[in-house]
Amino acid sequence: MVKRFLDVAVSLVWLALTAPLWVAVAILIRLDSPGPVFFRQPRAGHHGRRFLLLKFRTMNDQRDPAGRLLPDSARLTRVGRFLRRMSIDEWPQVVNILRGEMSWVGPRPLLAAYLDRYTPEENRRHEAKPGITGWAQIHGRNALSWEERFRLDLWYVGHQSLMLDAQILARTLARVFRREGISQPGRATMDEFMGSNG
Repeated sequence: MVKRFLDVAVSLVWLALTAPLWVAVAILIRLDSPGPVFFRQPRAGHHGRRFLLLKFRTMNDQRDPAGRLLPDSARLTRVGRFLRRMSIDEWPQVVNILRGEMSWVGPRPLLAAYLDRYTPEENRRHEAKPGITGWAQIHGRNALSWEERFRLDLWYVGHQSLMLDAQILARTLARVFRREGISQPGRATMDEFMGSNG
């Protein structure tokens, strides 16, 4: 209950302080490429419940002659590259927090399509509410392998506390300013998780 209260209070303050910047970001996204301002994607939340994750859109919808989407790195827009570098693309997730679908700190919510690919141990990451940042984010973010990420997520699940969350938030700010671990080498995002035996 205390964590939920803090999540809501911090989110409301954050929205009040950054509202003018949201407008500026929305205008830049629309000027940079056609498409919606926000990106919505089904993710797996607490106990595996599905929800729509919100982000500022950072990619376009360009496709090859066969109609297949181009790789993420080819679709990343100029504005989108800046938003990701500064982690501004994550800001709309405060709406997910206010809805009760996420917290400021917890394992990052992954694609809902991955739910059937986890081992029972890996699935334990859903015992905690997903977060905008987490233990894995301050230890490598998207530069981690899937095995490393799950190990760190499970460590967090077993050691949750308000003090740990405060430490993670402080270290997250430092990593954002250093722009570390935004993606895997040579990619705009992480490789798809195919399962531990995939």
